[in-house]
Amino acid sequence: MKIEELSALEVSFNRLIESLLIKKAENEQFTVRLSSEISQFTRFNHAKVRQTGCVADGWIELTLMKDQRNSVRQFPFTGNWEVDWQLAYTALQELREELILLPIDPYLVLPSGNNTSREIHSGNLLAAEAVVPTVLELVAGLDFTGIYAGGIVIKAYGDSSGQKHWFATDSFTLDYSLFSPSEQAVKGTFAGTNWDESAYIAKISEGKKQLELLARPVKELPRGQYKTYFAPAAVADLLLMLSWGAVSEADIQQGNSALAALSRQEKQLSPRFSLKENFQRGLVPRFNELGEIAAPELPVIEKGHLVNTLVNSRTAKEYQKIANGANGSETLRAPEVSPGNLEFEQILPNLDTGLYVSNLHYLNWSDRHTGRITGMTRYACFWVENGEIIAPIENLRFDESLYRFWGENLIDLTTFQEFIPEVGTYESRQLGGSLVPGMLVEDFTYTL
Repeated sequence: MKIEELSALEVSFNRLIESLLIKKAENEQFTVRLSSEISQFTRFNHAKVRQTGCVADGWIELTLMKDQRNSVRQFPFTGNWEVDWQLAYTALQELREELILLPIDPYLVLPSGNNTSREIHSGNLLAAEAVVPTVLELVAGLDFTGIYAGGIVIKAYGDSSGQKHWFATDSFTLDYSLFSPSEQAVKGTFAGTNWDESAYIAKISEGKKQLELLARPVKELPRGQYKTYFAPAAVADLLLMLSWGAVSEADIQQGNSALAALSRQEKQLSPRFSLKENFQRGLVPRFNELGEIAAPELPVIEKGHLVNTLVNSRTAKEYQKIANGANGSETLRAPEVSPGNLEFEQILPNLDTGLYVSNLHYLNWSDRHTGRITGMTRYACFWVENGEIIAPIENLRFDESLYRFWGENLIDLTTFQEFIPEVGTYESRQLGGSLVPGMLVEDFTYTL
């Protein structure tokens, strides 16, 4: 997106807020959220381009509040003032008619304060015409499948109290798989705000090595407990479970949290395990749906102890807590797990005999109250003996408690961290991801 195009969108958004302020009644409040993007999508299959194109998209979510009631409308945002205002004014009129029919919301939070922010993160992405030759050059002769998504994403907010935020970032993700003739796969992701050719070469080179290992005869393992190394992508999969009924203060209060025993100090995790929200990388906005700004860093778990949950203003109002800028769903937006002491070269020697797990999928709570998670291994996972990869394995189902694998059974975390991006594109490109190390765990339980 050119600078003048970005500026035109910002001007139109600001004008929209100003016009709504003029049109709103004295006893009305409103919030306006913008999500917009200009993205290039290129889909690959068998190392050939199957689909490519550029998408320009944007939408506004207008929430109107009056007499402790609220209602929402969503409509397209084009950057064309006349079109945008007509859609906004129509939505405003419809919301006014609808509000009187709705029940009172006792925990409705009205916009307040005068927070403002403006962040524009410029990157160095591949030019549109360079994506295909650059991506495919290294995978010639391989069965390479994946999708590249890159461009600028905009998130913005304004409300009737005077808060206003603008966040724009250049970013890309490459979500891919390398397939063997036997249809086994090595999974990889590559993402950032600057295309790093050497880093891409390293990722593909590592994938090729794992692909060669997948050609070996598959080893079937009986169910049981095995010493396991989880690569960063697998750690990120486990970490995402904390956003589903764990770190939310509302879930704590309602008795639904997997970390309830940790919050009551009945249990603790390993002193090696620390988790925080870290917005300082600038990959996601710090403001939430109410324009509230989270701290640059928020420790969640420090050396095995729960020190903060995620608290939004609605939860704070309902349970008399102090809000800390969490989003409406009280989920992790910029999680980072602290590194440990395990050097890359020592992963296989320290694993000695056990499993090397690259990826997981189908994760779910098997018993949330005890922190038990079930799921399956996926893609390039291997059996290791005496510090040497011996064979790929059949997929295994696991069922294990986070109080064990992040608790007494956590041997160590790696000295390096890897950024595992959000690659979802439903409705719009997702921002952010998890910054995580790999981890070595004793006696991880596999059930099938």
